[in-house]
Amino acid sequence: AHLTDLVKLGFGTSYVTNDLERKIQIYKQANLKVYLGGTLFEAFIVRNKFEDYKRLLDKFKIDTCEVSDGSIILPHDKKCEYITDLAKNYTVLSEVGSKEAGIFISPAKWISMMKGELDAGAWKVIAEARESGTVGIYRPNGTAHVALVNKIIAKVKLENVLWEAPLKTQQVWFIKQFGANVNLGNISPNEVIALECLRLGLRGDTFFDFLPKEINTEFH
Repeated sequence: AHLTDLVKLGFGTSYVTNDLERKIQIYKQANLKVYLGGTLFEAFIVRNKFEDYKRLLDKFKIDTCEVSDGSIILPHDKKCEYITDLAKNYTVLSEVGSKEAGIFISPAKWISMMKGELDAGAWKVIAEARESGTVGIYRPNGTAHVALVNKIIAKVKLENVLWEAPLKTQQVWFIKQFGANVNLGNISPNEVIALECLRLGLRGDTFFDFLPKEINTEFH
């Protein structure tokens, strides 16, 4: 629990999980914020069941939620309305970017959407990558769209962005670029400890990144 702040019950898994209430309770006892995947939010929206979605959050005493439009077409002003509504009673994360490969979103649009969603009340914006790490802020081969990321952080505060980074190479890149405490998400539960080792320089990929210069010079 001391290695992560948030637990996401991905896509619609919470809807088919046995003993969900007990599972959420265990996370809360460990002081972890639990939220449901944005795809579940979209599943309610596409059925015109927004009020039912809020009732679901309240039923399980969930105070954090994700707003996304990665699977459905949702006008951005409408998405921001949902964010503003939810932000009155919940901590809102909003996800930016498409889940579909091959869809190009210009850097200007990424920035505009992120800023708009933060202004609407989102606590943080999530930069989409999916579990594959091959869409959104990444190329099909999994490498980061460096120019896109740099343009985003020139206009949006780094601490307000949660970068999805499911692959180790992506985690390493973000840590090397923006430091050990950069916000990273979409981390598999069995990778949390390994990621913390990357953050601390206790893995070969980042071993020399957080050592004093004199040690670097002598041993590297």
